[in-house]
Amino acid sequence: MIIRIVKLQLKPDAVPSFLANFEVIKQRIRNFPGNQKLVLYQDVADSCIFFTYSFWDSEAALNAYRQSDFFDAVWSETKLMFAGKPEAWSVNQITEVFV
Repeated sequence: MIIRIVKLQLKPDAVPSFLANFEVIKQRIRNFPGNQKLVLYQDVADSCIFFTYSFWDSEAALNAYRQSDFFDAVWSETKLMFAGKPEAWSVNQITEVFV
C-alpha cells in the first residue's frame, strides 16, 4: 500500500468552492480502482490549507489515477483555486496505533 499526501494552499475566496467540489468528486476518487481510502483534512491554524490523504493498493494504481482523464479534469479545476504551489508526498505506512 502507498499513501499519497497532498498539501493544498487555497485562495480564501476559493475555499467554499473547493469544499463543494470535493463533495461532488470524493466518491469517484474513492471508487477509482486501487483506492482504499480517501481523507480530507483542514489546517486548524490556517483554514485555507488542506491535506488530502489517499491510500492506494500500489504505486501503479496511484499512477493510473494520476494519468486518468478524471484526474486531469479535477486537477485543472482545482489548480485555479491555489494560492501557493501544492506539495505532494508518496509514503509507506510504518505503523498505526489505535487504543
